[in-house]
Amino acid sequence: MDYTDLKQRMEKSIVAYTEKLGEIRAGRANPAILNKIKVDYYGTPTPINQMAGVSVPEARLIVIQPWDISVLKDIEKAILASDIGINPNNDGKVIRLAFPELNEERRKELVKEIKKIAEEAKVAIRAIRRDGIDEAKAQQKNSEITEDELKTAETEIQKITDKNIEEIDKILSNKEIEIMSV
Repeated sequence: MDYTDLKQRMEKSIVAYTEKLGEIRAGRANPAILNKIKVDYYGTPTPINQMAGVSVPEARLIVIQPWDISVLKDIEKAILASDIGINPNNDGKVIRLAFPELNEERRKELVKEIKKIAEEAKVAIRAIRRDGIDEAKAQQKNSEITEDELKTAETEIQKITDKNIEEIDKILSNKEIEIMSV
């Protein structure tokens, strides 16, 4: 049985999990939190990083400098409408996003949030495991593989699953340390 499709699907789940974690505001300025914000640019929803220069000059500051000054107000509105929880500061040329220091309560909320996201990623990986085992059982039912091969496939799929869940736990642990130590 070929496990490459299973491995690829599980790796995609980990990549999606990592991207979601990047969007979480952990006290430091991270341009990734702007990834999900789209600005209506001449009728087309456009990501901020495709219409402006986004830089991080200090640990707690993001500066957005649009290439077309006329969209400055639109970018500001899109940031206000998003759920990132930061008020933009518009000086007519650039938008500054200042990140406040995280308090202990907010850090604990963030840790709960990343644990929830980690659990969702684990559930996705377990669903992929279930699909793989169901596929192996169907092959065994159709006499394409023997019962011993089925047991071997189930064991191998479980090993792949365990490895990927361990990877999610490692990423979660690193992000938890980052949040609590900022």
